[in-house]
Amino acid sequence: MIVIGADTHKQSHTVGAVEPTGRLVADKTVKAKRRSFDDLLVWARGLDGERVWAIEDCRHVSGALERFLLKHGEQVVRIAPKLAAGARNSARERGKSDVIDAVSIARAALREGLDTLPIAKLAGPELDVRLLVDHRERLVAQRTQLINDLRWHLHDLWPELEIPARVLITTRWQDRIGARLARAEQTARVRIARDELRRIRELTRSIDALQRELATLVAALAPQLLDERGCGVLTAAKLIGEIAGIQRFASDAKLARLAGSAPIPASSGHDPPSPGPRRQPPAQLRAAPPRRHQRPPGPRHRRLPRAQTGRRQEPARSAALPQTPPRPPRLAPATATRPPPRTASLTAAAPARTRHHHALQHALQSLLLDIPG
Repeated sequence: MIVIGADTHKQSHTVGAVEPTGRLVADKTVKAKRRSFDDLLVWARGLDGERVWAIEDCRHVSGALERFLLKHGEQVVRIAPKLAAGARNSARERGKSDVIDAVSIARAALREGLDTLPIAKLAGPELDVRLLVDHRERLVAQRTQLINDLRWHLHDLWPELEIPARVLITTRWQDRIGARLARAEQTARVRIARDELRRIRELTRSIDALQRELATLVAALAPQLLDERGCGVLTAAKLIGEIAGIQRFASDAKLARLAGSAPIPASSGHDPPSPGPRRQPPAQLRAAPPRRHQRPPGPRHRRLPRAQTGRRQEPARSAALPQTPPRPPRLAPATATRPPPRTASLTAAAPARTRHHHALQHALQSLLLDIPG
C-alpha cells in the first residue's frame, strides 16, 4: 500500500507517492484541469493496487480533485495544514518546494495513522447511487437542450401556439405535439422537430427509470432521509453520493463544516460573549464599504463650494451686528525689483511639459507670477 500526498494550488497539483516506511516512490505535477485528473489517476494506479490519497484541507483549491477521486472509487483522507507543517519541519530535504510539501502531507497521514483519520470512500451501493445520479443529470441536460430547440421550431411553424413551461416532458403534451407534426406538411423543419420529439420521449423514459432505481437504493441505504420533510429521492441520493460515508463524521457540526454551512462563532471580547454565532461575510463584501468611501485620487478632485455640496448653509448675519471689514487685496510685487525666476524661461520654452507639473504651477500662481502658456 502507498499513500499519495497532494499539494494543491490554483494552477497546478503536485503529488508524491510514499511507502509506509516514509520513502518517496515517485512524484508527478499536473495542471489543475479536469482532463489532467485522468492522467493522474492512471499514473497512481500503475504504482500500486492499494492506495490512499492524502489531500491538504484546502477546499477552495482541492475540492475538484477530491470529488473526482471519490467518483472513481478512490480513498481520500484530509490532512489539516497544521499537521503538514510539522511534518515539513522534520523533513530531511532542505528548502521548500511543491514536491517536499506533497511528501510532508503523505508522511503526516502516516504519522497520525490511517486507521484513526476519517477516510472518505464511495464503494458498493453508495458508488452506484453517485454514478446513477450523475448519469441522470447528464440525461436531463440533454433533454433540456432538445426541448429548447424544439420550442424554436414550433414557434417558427405555428407562432400562435402557446406551450406552457415544463409540459413537454409529459406524455399528454408529447402526444399532442406529435399528432400535430404528423398532420403538417413534412418539410425539413417538421422532420427535425419530429426526430427531436422522439428523442425527448426516449430520454424521459430513461430518466424515469433511473429515478425508480434510485428510489430503491435510497430506501435501502438511508430510509431516514426519506422521512424528512422536503427531502425526496433525488435530494437523498445526492446527499449519499456527496457525503461519501456518514460514519466518518463524529458530529453534525463537522458535517456542516464540510458543506460550508457551519457558522463562525464571534465574540466581542467582553464577558459574557456574544449571544450566538454569526457568519462572516465574504472578503469582497468586507472590502466594499472602505472602497465606497474612498476619495477619488489625482488632481481632478475639486472641493465644491458649500452651496453646491447640498449642505445646509449658515444663516445670514444680522445687519445690526458689526460687520468684519473686508480684507484688502494683495498687491502684486514690483517686477523690476525681483528678477524673474528661472522656471519662467523653462515654461516659455516647453509649455506642454509645464502643464503636467500641477504642484509647480500652483506654487507659482500663489506668487502672482505670469506664467506664459
